[in-house]
Amino acid sequence: MSKEIKKIVLAYSGGLDTSVILKWLVETYDCEVVAFVADIGQGEELDGLREKALDTGAAKVVIEDLKEDFVRDYVFPAFRANAIYEGHYLLGTSLARPLIAKRQIEVAWTEGADGVSHGATGKGNDQVRFELAYQALAPELKIIAPWRVWHLSSRQSLLDYAKEHGIRVTATREKPYSMDRNILHISYEGGILEDPWESPPEGMFTISVSPHEAPDRPEVVEVSFERGNPVAVNGERLSPVQLLAKLNTLGGRNGIGQVDLVENRFVGIKSRGVYETPGGTILRAGHMAIESITMDREVMHLRDSLVSKYAELVYYGFWFSPEMKVLQTMIDETQKRVSGEVRLELYKGNCRVLGRKSDTSLYSRDFATFEADQVYRQHDAEGFIRLNALRLRIQALMLKAESSRLNNQ
Repeated sequence: MSKEIKKIVLAYSGGLDTSVILKWLVETYDCEVVAFVADIGQGEELDGLREKALDTGAAKVVIEDLKEDFVRDYVFPAFRANAIYEGHYLLGTSLARPLIAKRQIEVAWTEGADGVSHGATGKGNDQVRFELAYQALAPELKIIAPWRVWHLSSRQSLLDYAKEHGIRVTATREKPYSMDRNILHISYEGGILEDPWESPPEGMFTISVSPHEAPDRPEVVEVSFERGNPVAVNGERLSPVQLLAKLNTLGGRNGIGQVDLVENRFVGIKSRGVYETPGGTILRAGHMAIESITMDREVMHLRDSLVSKYAELVYYGFWFSPEMKVLQTMIDETQKRVSGEVRLELYKGNCRVLGRKSDTSLYSRDFATFEADQVYRQHDAEGFIRLNALRLRIQALMLKAESSRLNNQ
């Protein structure tokens, strides 16, 4: 194997899987392994990561701050589309993978590596997301997916391997579920969460309180949008990362954005995932509210018909596909008038729209009013209804005539 691959760049998080994988790659391929860490908002999880990777056998550690890239170029485009998978999941992990893979490839080119590796299992979605990106952007690189080739077959066997090789890990037998964190969300899966009847453990959530423990008084927040992108909170203009972090704080302390979902993985397995996405939940509600007064009806309905397809492409890992590029271009065209302010109430896990306004609003009180007006002739609706009912009338008359013939036979 050492003759086949000379240097590997590993997408490294410092968790149980990639810590074991780092040591396993060094021992198995007898080559240099570069640990690539993408800072996309893991917070304190990054503390001591460089030293840990070097202690585990990495020849080099590359840590890059990609938070602004992540929010600006991946999160905001998806939220312009109101993307949501199976009605609940705001795609926090799915959106992060193409960015990590893209930068991992660029590090591989810089370092002269001929292989890339990831810590995704052979049952999950991430293996697909990483490897579709690898093959779309750098088909010449060799892909190493340890979970599909090594003898280790469970989280328990990884814990045993880590202990045997002196690898420091945070996962334990008592707390075996897996976490994935970035600035958009935190996901939890595996271990004690694999029984969909069992409630998530008390104290598991990290960036949001239980709705039961949220303040007894609602909190009101205003979010400003320009061309579909959020730009300010309560009148204060913020960078993409600052804005999402602000909304995470506001939403988190009010118990916003906790989701417990059994979802359909791309590989065909149902999986239970628990998520907390406080800022993203507020953003989606606000964005849809401002769209409601600024977007043409038929444009909105056409875009809405494609939301599930867009979400599937993200979830399945086709971020760098030609169809994704076409969809994003179309969606961004729909956002040119989506500007204005939305006022929302945050209260014990609920995010409620209180008001919206826009200089590009298509809403006209003169037309919508129930009071007397001079712009809408109500009797015109009779012809409108008769024309729309014409095919229904014809069908009813034909069925009636057919029934009459049968009764007379």
